[in-house]
Amino acid sequence: MDAEAAETSEAVIAEDPLAPAFGPRDLGGTGAVVSPIGIDGAVFGWIVGGDETVEILDAFAAGGGNLISTADHYAGGRSEVMIGSWLRTVKDRASIVIETRVGRHPDAAGLGKRSILRAVENSLTRLGTDYIDFLSFDGEDDRTPIEESIETAQRLIDSGVVRYLSAARFSADRIKEVARIAAASSAPSFRVILAEYSLMDRGYYESRLQPIAVDLGRGAIAHMPLANGYLTGRFRTRDELPPSVIYDGAVRHMGRRGDRVLEALVPVAAELGETPTRVALAWVLVKPGIAAAVVRVTDADQVAEAVGAAGVRLARHHVALLDRVSTT
Repeated sequence: MDAEAAETSEAVIAEDPLAPAFGPRDLGGTGAVVSPIGIDGAVFGWIVGGDETVEILDAFAAGGGNLISTADHYAGGRSEVMIGSWLRTVKDRASIVIETRVGRHPDAAGLGKRSILRAVENSLTRLGTDYIDFLSFDGEDDRTPIEESIETAQRLIDSGVVRYLSAARFSADRIKEVARIAAASSAPSFRVILAEYSLMDRGYYESRLQPIAVDLGRGAIAHMPLANGYLTGRFRTRDELPPSVIYDGAVRHMGRRGDRVLEALVPVAAELGETPTRVALAWVLVKPGIAAAVVRVTDADQVAEAVGAAGVRLARHHVALLDRVSTT
């Protein structure tokens, strides 16, 4: 195919809103291939019980999903317990990619050596597995030299109980610092960056973290890509909020800017024959550096809707419109 034909072909594909766009992705160049939509385990053991967790994860795996994100402090550890109960039923453990965060559980707080080792041991027990795919440091610990933390991570990686290191709630400057330390030694670097990112929360990721993800080849996982459910388009005012604390954070998005985003998002979804949920997720997935987005769901129907975002192809003018209306 000559250059002119290739350019024409790419333009046609870009304008085809139904062409599948998002297949499995290599997460941060590690070789760990993940589904573009993952499950956020924050609701397990809190809003969602054991039986519902199994139904959600069964539906997720049946739909081709394999990335599960959680933390040792979610529901006091019950999230990991519920995920672990389900994980024991999976025939091939290697088919599932688990990312869990440590540093905030009261029994193993901070990123000191002892805390990390204790936290990982406890997470492995709760998850019922002998290794964690991505271990995330959950927030910076000013009381502990970062060198101690990453040396401990190296020990865990060398022993085989952790595959890769990742970061959540870390500043861009600290992520760069860890990259410099790793470049000058054999210490591990953060291969994945977890960041809150959506049409309603763009600033810090795009200005500070996206350049790192792109320039250093790190994979970014978007958390809260639906802005606490606000981008589902199912409510716009406090009075319309569902009676669940899972949506409480959506209140901060209500107002002129939020209305402006929904007034563009809903018609785009209608034009494509999709839901606002899927379009909002597809917008996140086309952004530079984003490897996957993890969503909070409370039933199997929500799983199907979210996973369906991988089949949505936004045309360039759709992305441009959503970019424009969501700019702060």
